Amino acid sequence: MSLPIITLKAGKEQSLNRFHPWIFSGAVNYISRELEEGELVRVVSSKDEFLAIGHFQIGSIAVRVLSFEDTVIDRNFWKKKLAVALELRRSLGFHESQTNVFRLIHGEGDGLPGLIVDFYNGTAVYQAHSVGMYLVRHELAELFKELMGDQLVAVYDKSDKTLPFKANIQPENGYLLGQSEPCIVQEYGLSYRVDWVEGQKTGFFIDQRENRKLVEQFSKGRDVLNMFCYSGGFSFFAMQGGAQKVHSVDASAKAIELTRQNVALNFKDDQRHEAYVADAFDFMRDMKDRYDLVILDPPAFAKHRGALRQALQAYKRLNAKAFEQIRPGGILFTFSCSQVVSKDQFREAVFSGAAISGRKVRILHQLHQPADHPINIYHPEGEYLKGLVLYVD
Repeated sequence: MSLPIITLKAGKEQSLNRFHPWIFSGAVNYISRELEEGELVRVVSSKDEFLAIGHFQIGSIAVRVLSFEDTVIDRNFWKKKLAVALELRRSLGFHESQTNVFRLIHGEGDGLPGLIVDFYNGTAVYQAHSVGMYLVRHELAELFKELMGDQLVAVYDKSDKTLPFKANIQPENGYLLGQSEPCIVQEYGLSYRVDWVEGQKTGFFIDQRENRKLVEQFSKGRDVLNMFCYSGGFSFFAMQGGAQKVHSVDASAKAIELTRQNVALNFKDDQRHEAYVADAFDFMRDMKDRYDLVILDPPAFAKHRGALRQALQAYKRLNAKAFEQIRPGGILFTFSCSQVVSKDQFREAVFSGAAISGRKVRILHQLHQPADHPINIYHPEGEYLKGLVLYVD
């Protein structure tokens, strides 16, 4: 059966000619019939020229493009896509290292917009951000098993909080394939407890792996503050690097308990670490000269463009407080994981914070997400994680 057709307005095909994988609703001129969210559609120009095939969705993004070639989206198509993504991870060495937690599928970066899949020591956690990817979850789970064999024990679907709210779907999280239990994973030889059922995101923040390793390199002899610590990853990499003391802070008591468990896994009875349940701004108000390495990794301050201005103000205030309080000669790791905040906007907010503090600040590193979170060069929005390592005189 032929696919329904979406015809674009004149001139609106330009972004598709540049291989951008999103078609916005304002570009649509005509739809050949009434569509259900998640349906496959053909997209053509105002001159009826083929442009793309993708998943239809309700909202500002009307189509997420799966292919710019006129092809059939079937089991063979999905298998080839997954195989290419898996081969990239193999080429990066994840199947042969001390690290058994990594991202298998990164949405647009792997040509599979609307899909995130993370791997935790045998369990793949499937998270659909579009209805189209939710509808094919069983088929893709089977293909993962076919391609990965004994390396894959189970596939767990955790899409209940990520599907578009306008979709008339009531998803329930659960196993698509096999069964497994929350487990301990390894990252550069250090251990984490990961709970994909109850934890945030898919269970862990995999995207900070290389940045945690970099913290280790800067930590020797320093007094470290890990703000917004979640499960404590930065904290025990700092301890591994020889930090003199490490304090972990989060507003969530559950996160602090998880941090304590993870620190104990790696550094049992180590007196260098303490953890606190506290609001970030309250804690930083009176920390003058207590720390000379501070990590600021807050949750996304802006999840949509309407919150952008407020988010930039929050980044400015947060970083200004850190600049004011950190010891001379201190190192600040500061991050934004908000996709709607650009690199330039984040840097400007941090620079404004530095100017407010009056401190002299130098950039040592500019950070972003790791290689298992690839960025489609035609989709700059995919570069969501931004970070700076700063030296404060």
